Amino acid sequence: MTTEFKKTAGGAILMDGNAVAEKIQSTISYTLSKNPNTKVTLATVLIGDDPASKLYVGMKEKRAAAIGIQSKHVELAGDISMSQASEEIIKLAKDPNIHGILIQLPLPEQLDTHKIIDLLPPEKDVDGLSKNNLGKLMRGTSGLVPCTPLGVMRILEHYEIETSGKRAVVIGRSTLVGLPQVLLLSRKGTDATVTLAHSRTSNIAEFTKSADIVVAAAGIAHLVKQEHIKPGASVIDVGVTRTENGIRGDVDFDAVQSIAGAITPMPGGTGPMTVACLLENTLYAAKLQNVI
Repeated sequence: MTTEFKKTAGGAILMDGNAVAEKIQSTISYTLSKNPNTKVTLATVLIGDDPASKLYVGMKEKRAAAIGIQSKHVELAGDISMSQASEEIIKLAKDPNIHGILIQLPLPEQLDTHKIIDLLPPEKDVDGLSKNNLGKLMRGTSGLVPCTPLGVMRILEHYEIETSGKRAVVIGRSTLVGLPQVLLLSRKGTDATVTLAHSRTSNIAEFTKSADIVVAAAGIAHLVKQEHIKPGASVIDVGVTRTENGIRGDVDFDAVQSIAGAITPMPGGTGPMTVACLLENTLYAAKLQNVI
């Protein structure tokens, strides 16, 4: 049975990430309340003093505390060497009281991001970005899944967006979002037929115009306009670009909401879902370690 959802001025279903995130966080909080003697701990690692990264880490820790997940914050100097950074990550990896580890990206230039992430045990890699977890996603076996693409799937599920047999276009090919998003949309049980586009794709509209689902994750402000979208399509905006006029998403919301069937806002769409799915992954990580 289809639920009545809030709509935009143009008539599209407003896919509110805040509402879905609250639902996920309430479920986690309830699970933890049923296990009062269990302490689930998320370690956050911040390397350097980037103000935006500090803000993001602080927000994640605040959300974790609100639902009963403990935090351990590790802050390292921006000029730390690869060997020193690796030593600190390995300490956390070996700590039985730490159940999930988040390494805030991006890392300083002197550090090899892939090598640092791959130091994480797969069962503690709550960002789902290690080669072990990405390999599991490729094979279709259970593991920790990157948070933002997982958040997109949770939005589609909540708003009852049909995926089986539908055409989807993912714009963006990062390992953080685009590539895992393609795998999640096309895996068995979801069954969309997925096209991957990116910043070098000529005439993106040629692909998006026939898509039932568009996930925009290229990081190009207002890349997706009304003429790119098929009437009634579901449009999910993942991109974030800082401009002189403020933060902009990849989707021109004002124009697209009048033709789309469903659309996420920016902000308030995939951002809160990324944090909620980080917390969901932390709980799952604790379960993988038989803590809960």
